Amino acid sequence: MRRASRLAVPLGLGFAFLYLPILLMVLFSFNDSRLVTSFTGFSTRWYFALWENEALMGAAVLSLRIAAVSATMATLLGVVAGFALARMGRFRGRAAFAGAMAAPLVMPEVITGLSLLLMFVAMEQAFGFPAGRGADTVAIAHATFGAAYVAVVVQARLADFDTSLEEAAMDLGARPWKVFFLITLPLIAPAIAAGWLLAFTLSLDDLVIASFVSGPGASTLPMVIFSAVRLGLTPDLYALATLLVAVVAIGIGIAAWVAFPRRPG
Repeated sequence: MRRASRLAVPLGLGFAFLYLPILLMVLFSFNDSRLVTSFTGFSTRWYFALWENEALMGAAVLSLRIAAVSATMATLLGVVAGFALARMGRFRGRAAFAGAMAAPLVMPEVITGLSLLLMFVAMEQAFGFPAGRGADTVAIAHATFGAAYVAVVVQARLADFDTSLEEAAMDLGARPWKVFFLITLPLIAPAIAAGWLLAFTLSLDDLVIASFVSGPGASTLPMVIFSAVRLGLTPDLYALATLLVAVVAIGIGIAAWVAFPRRPG
């Protein structure tokens, strides 16, 4: 009991350091005043102002669309890469392939964004694609580094996969493609879903890489928020952040409810 009471104080301070600023942000999103330094009264006016802010709402829709497309591409590439690293054993170029997949995990985003920008410029000059920078180049760029995260998740799941289930199915006459779709894929589906969500979140949160590879009319939500913050904080930004926190909290609650259902009685 004494040890628990001693840990309660630093643990409480740690949680306060992490979550108190978020709670204050939520509080000030309901501030009646335009000033963000003092709370003058409760109001929901800034949520209606957010809805009428075409720049923020357009950037939010664009970011969600880019995140969904890039996460899907990253998942397809990452699943193939994870299978290659986990199941194909030793092959020529394995070390280089593994290093190429791990590079986006440790490389500074400035270097990644600059290299992707140079690649897109060279591709446009050589093949005519992509025609300028926009939402497509942002989605491709996000898919390149998102695939590395998906590959890590899938490879880790396959590392402790019970291959006896696949072997038993093949012994009973099932063909490899049928074993994959009916046994392997359903068992690693949680890892694939986790990789997709991770890639989606990373794309939605990215600012540096998108700043390099985006063009006119393709400003993502982090880019718009960063530009607005440099001119001064406004309560509608707090309202937008509060809505994002609410969506994340609801998602976590649903995931916890699915993973840990309440037992009857």
